[in-house]
Amino acid sequence: MIQAIGLTSTPRKEHPPVVDDVSFEAHAGRVTALLGAPGAGKTTVLRLMLEIQRGRGITYFRGRPLHRIPHPAHEVGVLLGDVPGHPARSVRGHLRMLCAASGVPVRHADEVLEAVGLMSLRDERLGTLSRGMDRRLGLACALLPDPHTLVLDDPARGLAVGERRWLYDMLREHAAQGGTVLCSTADPKEAARFADHVVTLDGGRLVADQRAADFARTRLRPRVAVRSPHAARLSALLAQQARSTRKSVEVVQEGGNRLCVYGSTCAEVGETAFRHGIVVHQLADEIGDMGPGAGTDTQLPQTAASGSPAATDSEPEPAAPAHETAPGPSTPPEPPRDAPDDDTPTAAPPSRPGTPRPTSATLPPPVLVRPAPTPLRPVRYEIRRATGVATGYVVTACVLAVSALTAVLLARIGHTSQPRLLAAWPMELPLPPAALGAGLLGALAFGDEFRHPALAADRGTVPRRLGLLTAKLLVASLTALALAVLTVGCNAELLYLVYGSELVAVPADWLALTAGWLALVTGCAWAGVLAAGVFRSATAGLAAVVAVPLLVVPAVHKITDGPSVRGPEPFAGRVRDGLPLRWPFGGEQHLEAVLRLVAQPVGGAMALSVLALLCAYAFTGLRSRVR
Repeated sequence: MIQAIGLTSTPRKEHPPVVDDVSFEAHAGRVTALLGAPGAGKTTVLRLMLEIQRGRGITYFRGRPLHRIPHPAHEVGVLLGDVPGHPARSVRGHLRMLCAASGVPVRHADEVLEAVGLMSLRDERLGTLSRGMDRRLGLACALLPDPHTLVLDDPARGLAVGERRWLYDMLREHAAQGGTVLCSTADPKEAARFADHVVTLDGGRLVADQRAADFARTRLRPRVAVRSPHAARLSALLAQQARSTRKSVEVVQEGGNRLCVYGSTCAEVGETAFRHGIVVHQLADEIGDMGPGAGTDTQLPQTAASGSPAATDSEPEPAAPAHETAPGPSTPPEPPRDAPDDDTPTAAPPSRPGTPRPTSATLPPPVLVRPAPTPLRPVRYEIRRATGVATGYVVTACVLAVSALTAVLLARIGHTSQPRLLAAWPMELPLPPAALGAGLLGALAFGDEFRHPALAADRGTVPRRLGLLTAKLLVASLTALALAVLTVGCNAELLYLVYGSELVAVPADWLALTAGWLALVTGCAWAGVLAAGVFRSATAGLAAVVAVPLLVVPAVHKITDGPSVRGPEPFAGRVRDGLPLRWPFGGEQHLEAVLRLVAQPVGGAMALSVLALLCAYAFTGLRSRVR
């Protein structure tokens, strides 16, 4: 079950809080509706319960707050707003990625798709789904880890009647299996139709906590809807007939030619219109909504005959004439309350607008924003995230095409060294196309998640966990290495076909050149990943990669161009003299090559940039946890 206690949002400046001291319970095996007009605070209540928004109060899910649950997705399935995901990702690919994030077997994706009726659309893209299919996919994402509790924010918004019926049948089936379902809605008739319990909000406060049957009896009233070009005359005739027969009939003129008649039937209204020769265009039974505050405030409809306040939730006395105006202000009685039993909470007394609330001695505990859940299988999640859309393949194809064309043009112009020719790196460009492509792919690793969050519903943030960062750096490194090897291989093959074998001969220092090339491309990929994670944008990640040769390299040049106080003794000799034991297999030569690579302006600038971004990433992660 869900126990929400004292939920209060943080007020902004001098404005009152959007949600003020809301407490209720949602029991297992039942569907609980959180009812309220737009702006009543339903979404804010759900965000406070899920520890997405700061405030005060506490919510227990089966006796534990959400931040005390090791894997929240296995306890609470959430759907807030639209389905978060890349529009170019397939339905099955999106669910498989979430399987890795939730730590469930990949076969669960097909099982859930079959349950929600999306198996035939498993290869469709998220951006092409209709509103109804999008809601089905959202429910599939919430059901994927098989949670006990479902928390849904207005899941039926914008759906057709058939889709609404299907959705509510699914929610009832989940509750029938022992689960807890809490979903918000703005339609009182809909809440009375599908829910077992209704919690009503008005102006951010709790005004009623009732069973669905009590809610329908006290806050919904049957009525007859009438449309006629002579609505005013028919209203007067119905009021006159109610006085003569001493029946409690209320006629409300809603504007134009529409009337709503409470306390009568279609047969009686139709007979009255027929006897007096009044044309009727519509005559139908409806369920009238008295509003979320009906029975607790003065927000009541006005009668067409006398303009006096209409009857309240309580049943009127049979002998009272219709449309009789009371001499003093009416005080509507409280709605009936059931006697509490073991499994039903007592109804909360409604808080009336303008009445000061008693302040408690102790404030509820603060709601701290819970860190977004990290993938339980981060490497598998990252691989499926990167391969689930065509962006990586398109970037790789563009890089190979541009590199091949650049290499052919450089060979035709001449005056370009062989290493730069194979890497397609002109002297005029700060970085080769392969390095820029690796940096872009690295920046998309975090940038796409900030645009289309997949791990935390409606969060807009990405977890700053070491496991996820390591997975992203690993996958970005492997992608960059593959891109670097493919670029050199394609360029060498094309140069061999066009100009012969003299341009593709293996140089003597091929090992050091290969290490430098791979290190440059990998460093660009790492810089893109870290910068996108720090600045929350793929564009900022790519800009950080380009800034290395444009800004950092000149700064390193200025530092290293000064006179050195060291002697001209080679570095390898100093290493050999400084160590008592001899390095096996000529290890000092390999160490010297690595340090020379780092000592180059581009290598040193890349190392400094990656180190600075690592520090910034760690600082932002620690700061978010401290908050």
